Amino acid sequence: MQSVLRLIYPPRCLACGDRVESDFGLCMACWAATPFISGLVCDACGTPLPGTADPGAPVYCDDCLARPRPWARGRAALIYRDTARKMVLALKHGDRTDLAAPAAGWMLQAGAPLLRPGLLIAPVPLHRYRLIRRRYNQAALLARALARRGALDHCPDLLIRRRPTPVQEGLGAEARFANIDGAIALHPRRRALAPGREVLIVDDVMTSGATLSACAEACLAAGATEVSVLVLARVVRGD
Repeated sequence: MQSVLRLIYPPRCLACGDRVESDFGLCMACWAATPFISGLVCDACGTPLPGTADPGAPVYCDDCLARPRPWARGRAALIYRDTARKMVLALKHGDRTDLAAPAAGWMLQAGAPLLRPGLLIAPVPLHRYRLIRRRYNQAALLARALARRGALDHCPDLLIRRRPTPVQEGLGAEARFANIDGAIALHPRRRALAPGREVLIVDDVMTSGATLSACAEACLAAGATEVSVLVLARVVRGD
């Protein structure tokens, strides 16, 4: 039966749709055009850095040195450009919810230094009005898939957006932080989950870090002992 199904529905590249050897994979051309992050990275946001990794000495990018993060550590699986950007936009706006599972696999690998037993995974929330229009929260899909793959605790509505916020796209860093200020809080019915827990916040893309900062601050204010962040893609200066 499986072989018959493969004849009828052969595996296709996640990005371009060409045939590939296994499900949920990329063809050679798309793999080459997908900027996976590896090597030395900023310990706070996961952006790639020049040099070689030294496990005993965390290093930080200029953005994180200029604006210290409220979270402890952060990682990203991809640089937000080329095929990575196309896949993120397809997941976010193109109803390609099938991308969440393989993306979570990439995030699991990138975020390995952050993952440990007892960690609570939570997505960056959408306001209910935007969730109704979009029909799903891509960050929640990634968080759920990541929790399943990593066998970790997961709370899809740990955080809420208390008010609708304008889209962040096109705004500078200061405007992004002002836009999100005071908009995110712990869900009133989930307050008992945060105290004494380490929390991992999951999102699709990190640009300035404004939204992730608001999420981290809300968790810490509710009693979380530590917050880390993990994103599918990181916008890198100059791209």
